[in-house]
Amino acid sequence: MHDLEPIAARLSAGGIQPTPQRVKVAAMLLAEPQHLTADQILARLRAAGERVSKATVYNTLNLLAEKGVVRQLAADGQRAWFDSNVSPHFHFQDVETGALTDIAPPEVQFERLPPPPPGMEYAGIELFIRLRRV
Repeated sequence: MHDLEPIAARLSAGGIQPTPQRVKVAAMLLAEPQHLTADQILARLRAAGERVSKATVYNTLNLLAEKGVVRQLAADGQRAWFDSNVSPHFHFQDVETGALTDIAPPEVQFERLPPPPPGMEYAGIELFIRLRRV
């Protein structure tokens, strides 16, 4: 696995104690801009020879999402995806594979949004455009 010091520092900056297992889980997702499920991360860690439990992977990913280090996405209602890109953006989703692809905000235009209910304000917009092969 790559140099893990920057990952440990990123966890610390996010208020997360950088235990060796947390750092390894985070490094697998944060190595590049990507969208992975907990099971995909677990499989990659085990393929790399790491001994880590499924519970550790899930707990770490949930903590990373809670602290804003990664984004947790519920794109298809079947599984949670974890996104290493926490900046505002939208997604294409392949309906066959579930794979997600980022869409930059300038590529999407909302003409008009309905007013929020009284006492509420917009906190964000999640947009998933589902695609199938032709």
